[in-house]
This record gives sequence, C-alpha cells and structure tokens, in this order.
Amino acid sequence: MKSLFDTVSVRCSKLTTRAYSTSFSLGIYFLKNQLRNPIYSIYGFVRFADEIVDSFDGYDKEYLLKTFKKETYEAIENGISLNPILNSFQHAVHEYNIDHDLIETFLKSMEMDLDEINYSQDKYEQYILGSAEVVGLMCLHVFTEGDKKMYEELKPSAMKLGAAFQKVNFLRDIKADYNTLGRSYFPNIDLTKFSTDAKRQIENEIEDDFKEALIGIKRLPRSAKGGVYLAYVYYNSLFKKIKRVPAQRIMSERIRISNGEKFHLMLNSMFQYKLNLL
Repeated sequence: MKSLFDTVSVRCSKLTTRAYSTSFSLGIYFLKNQLRNPIYSIYGFVRFADEIVDSFDGYDKEYLLKTFKKETYEAIENGISLNPILNSFQHAVHEYNIDHDLIETFLKSMEMDLDEINYSQDKYEQYILGSAEVVGLMCLHVFTEGDKKMYEELKPSAMKLGAAFQKVNFLRDIKADYNTLGRSYFPNIDLTKFSTDAKRQIENEIEDDFKEALIGIKRLPRSAKGGVYLAYVYYNSLFKKIKRVPAQRIMSERIRISNGEKFHLMLNSMFQYKLNLL
C-alpha cells in the first residue's frame, strides 16, 4: 500500500530534520501533532536543496540542483516520487495548497548559491526572499490550515521571521561562507575588514525583523504558536550571544548554543506558552 511508503517518506524527512537541526526538531515537537509531518516535509525539502549547493564539493552541483528541481515538479504533478523527501514534500504541497510560486522562488535562490558572489542590495533582498521568507510562507500555509484570511494577515510576520533566521545564520556562518564557499551575503560590507560598526548595522536589521516577527507569532493558532515561539527563542538567544561577541571573533569562530542552554530555553518558553503569557 502506498500509505506505508508515504509513512516511510515522512520518517525520512523527520530523520533529516533531527540530523541537521536540534533547534527546529524541538520546535516541531511542540507543534500540534497533525502539523508536525508537513513541517518535517518542508524542512527536508529545503535542507536537501541547500545541501546540494553548500556541501557537494567535487560533484556537478548545477546538474544535481537542476535534476532535483525537475524531480520536485514531477513529484508535485504526479503525486508521488521514489525520492522519499520529495514524496513527503509533494504530499504537504497538495494537502495545504502551498503556492507553487513559493517553491519556484526558493529554488531560484538556491541557483544563486551555485556561483561565488558578493551580493548587491537587490541580490541580497532577492536571496533573502527566496531562501528564507518564502519558506516561512510555506510553513504558514500549514499553520493556518486553509484559513486564507489569517494567512494574509500573518504573511508579513512570517516573512520577517524567516528573514531573521536566515540573517542570524549568515552571521553565525560568516567565516565558512566567506573562506570556504566564497560568499559574502551582506551588501556594502568588506569582510576582510569586518568592523564593529558593520556588525552593528546587520544586528539592527535583524532586531527589527525579530520584533515584527513576534507580533505575528503571538497571533498564531495555539496549535502552532508554542513550536514557532520556541524556534524564535532559540534563534533570538543565538543572536543575542552573537551580539556579545566582537566582530573579529565572528570571522574566526562559529558561535553556538549548548544543549544545556537549549534545554533551559525550552522549559522557559513552554512555561510562558502554557500560562498564556505570549
């Protein structure tokens, strides 16, 4: 029965999420049960695409991404794929009517990562839209469960949350992105002379994104609010930790949150959620 294959497919997406991100895995765990599998499926899809352009050195990344894109659309059209990650993703796309334009925009941002590039303001905004903001919107389709009015109302906040997460990733991974992958995402900033002022400029942008994102998180249905808030708390805590670190240290060290810190943040976040303090 295909239902067994679909179950196995979702388990692959869940395994992918747990292997690559403890933060998102815990956030998903605190979603209402019926929302977890589609979010695992979305994460698995975007993670595999990202791995192609980030990690597969020595392979033809352009060919692999082109093939992945082709197989994604075939999976959506046919309602099945022998790639379990794509099979679980297409199921989420159909079940929650995820806009195909969001998928196309995301894949275009992955294509941008195939080349070493110093991003202009326009390219930076285009990349943030495709790599992060539209992913937030894919998830929002799931969280609002077909409520179009709520989706439109929360759309700006969901985009800001995705943008904040991505920009924090940029700061955290700035050393590897620049030294290993030859990427400099932040426009008009010379990473060979990364200064305190430049770092503060980026941080101000991220703070604004987080502030607007939290407004939307508070208005999410309770089925989604706890898990999304936990992911927000993790990333905001990582961001605050990065803020305390000098600019030159960011260029030489990847800042992390320990598992002990994550556990404390989880307990505090769930306490606030359970007492309706959000």
